[in-house]
Amino acid sequence: MTTTLNTLSTFKRLLRNKGAAFGLILILLSLLLAVAGYFLAPDSSPNANRMIPEIGSKKPGYEVQLLRINREKITGASSFFSRLIRGVEDKWQYIPVQSYQVQKDSIIYQRIVDDPITERKAVLLRYTAPEPVKKVKFYLGTDKFGRDILSRLIIGVRVSLAVGIIAVIISLTIGITLGAMAGYFKGRTDGIIMWFLNVIWSIPTLLLVFAITLVLGKGFWQVFIAVGLTMWVNVARLVRGQVMAIRELEYVEATRVLGYSNMRTIIKHILPNILGPVMVIAASNFASAIVIEAGLSFLGVGVQPPQPSWGLMIKENYNFIITNNPMLALAPGIAIMLLVLAFNLLGNGLRDALNVRDERA
Repeated sequence: MTTTLNTLSTFKRLLRNKGAAFGLILILLSLLLAVAGYFLAPDSSPNANRMIPEIGSKKPGYEVQLLRINREKITGASSFFSRLIRGVEDKWQYIPVQSYQVQKDSIIYQRIVDDPITERKAVLLRYTAPEPVKKVKFYLGTDKFGRDILSRLIIGVRVSLAVGIIAVIISLTIGITLGAMAGYFKGRTDGIIMWFLNVIWSIPTLLLVFAITLVLGKGFWQVFIAVGLTMWVNVARLVRGQVMAIRELEYVEATRVLGYSNMRTIIKHILPNILGPVMVIAASNFASAIVIEAGLSFLGVGVQPPQPSWGLMIKENYNFIITNNPMLALAPGIAIMLLVLAFNLLGNGLRDALNVRDERA
């Protein structure tokens, strides 16, 4: 009962912090987009990868009429969970048209080849969708391949949140284990672990990620593991310092007198009392993981196309910053900034709500 009251009190203090509350709302909205992305995105094809080259690199708010023609490849019906996870294959081929006219059993249209060039073509109505032409608005414009920027932003949030979650889990698992061992056993164990920490600490983060990525290879899961394996040092140092301070307290001495094993003492009596600082550094590591993943994708060693990643979107469109359509690169950049800001604000709020002191060994 006391633990529940303390948790509620901490949560109320957290919500009273406007910055933390704002960050929490952004994170919850991001989670909603990550889970229901394919139902919310205008382009629900796998990886939001519907390419319409004729309308590439258009500005936000661009509107166009799209003629929908049956695709040669017939796809089977997708289940709810399949669409939730992977999206659904397009049933239609999308052709941008400037104008069209229905005549008997055919539709004659002016296909957009490249503004202002058009091409007159015709197709039988039985090969088109029941509503052949649909007017579509691209709220954030299109990239150079004619893909919807808004849809790729929505689906891309999955990568950022996934890399943060996996990196935090890996960093906390390794960091808490080694830090607790070093802080509790001291002596030779502490010396060996600290030597290892200092070696890893001396290697630049990106260089270490590159080395791990070269071993594991490029790909979706590989970059997550690589980022996680580079972020545990901060956790280990923090946990070591906290455990060293707590192990000398009377209740820990009492566990030794009662004959409890070292493992039970660490897990049941020490670690629950250092969760506050660990939660704060976990939020900080989450934000760092998002930035590192974006940097790796920008450099071409992170998530690989056509899977949308905010860093990869910046890489594909950064040259448009100095042209007439900077939003292609600014939109994913702003998304990264907002999500990182949200986790930093939440971390600061947790630090204040839990009364955590910044103690580093």
